[in-house]
Amino acid sequence: MMNEPKLELVCSDVADALQKLEDASIDLIVTDPPYNINKNYGNNKGMLEFDEYLDFTRKWLREADRVLKKNGTIYIFMGMRYISYIYSILEREMGYRFNSWITWYYTQGMGKTKGFSPRHDDILMFTKSNDFKFNLDSIRVPQKFYRTVNNMRGANPGNVWEFSHMHYCNRHRLEHPTQKPEGLYERMILASSDEGDTVLDPFVGSGTALRVCQNTNRNCIGIDINPTYISMSRNRLIRPFEGFDSIDERMERVPNDLNDPEIRKEYILNHVKWFLKNHESSIPSFVSEVRKKYGAKMEKDNQMYILDELENGSPKLF
Repeated sequence: MMNEPKLELVCSDVADALQKLEDASIDLIVTDPPYNINKNYGNNKGMLEFDEYLDFTRKWLREADRVLKKNGTIYIFMGMRYISYIYSILEREMGYRFNSWITWYYTQGMGKTKGFSPRHDDILMFTKSNDFKFNLDSIRVPQKFYRTVNNMRGANPGNVWEFSHMHYCNRHRLEHPTQKPEGLYERMILASSDEGDTVLDPFVGSGTALRVCQNTNRNCIGIDINPTYISMSRNRLIRPFEGFDSIDERMERVPNDLNDPEIRKEYILNHVKWFLKNHESSIPSFVSEVRKKYGAKMEKDNQMYILDELENGSPKLF
């Protein structure tokens, strides 16, 4: 049985805190640093001069490089103004291997009256070497159609991710200006670390990384200079877990052409384990879609009990 994950919150300047970590002690870095676009984070790191911000970035990235293991991965959220510079720092100055430029697409965001309203954020994925972890089976999404030549376990989610923004009306929304959906962090953390690994978020903010690690059996260290956010994160960790606050809607998708009764039964039972393990609130939507697509066939094949047990949370199915 896995030990309880070790979750550590550090209130400190990021470079000072990183200097206290051991060399090669971190398996994965996932972080959302200030974009330097004059947002109020309770310190001055969002309002630096251009070159000053890049110097600040180099300083913490060099320390992050020291603590990251050779087979480690780093994911960095970043706005358009600086993302190309951070790409260059990682690749040309630090020798990291570029893997993916991920686009997080959302349907609502900041409005503009002159120019086009932004509807995405970007995430850079770099690895320290060519030997890195990538757990594809942990992050697959359901296929549109069932085919024997396809992997029943699902498909690669690709590099364009659609998750709803953490709107201010969302019951999980905290008083942080850039709170990110847990579903985003879930995908990165499951893909690039294993249970028992240690994840680092040098700009922990509202504590999303720690919350995801807490419920996926990873250790996590979160750093923030703002004591209010450290307290916010600590309070978040003591709340009962009812599933992550966001999901890629494709996870609820039911493949077409599940016509063979035995294959259909196997798939439906596995779908919850594969795709909805941390999203209990999405099970009713999945069951509803199965009833819509296959209700008549399942009635004929005496399989309706499967959906009844899924709706009732039967432990036999999980």
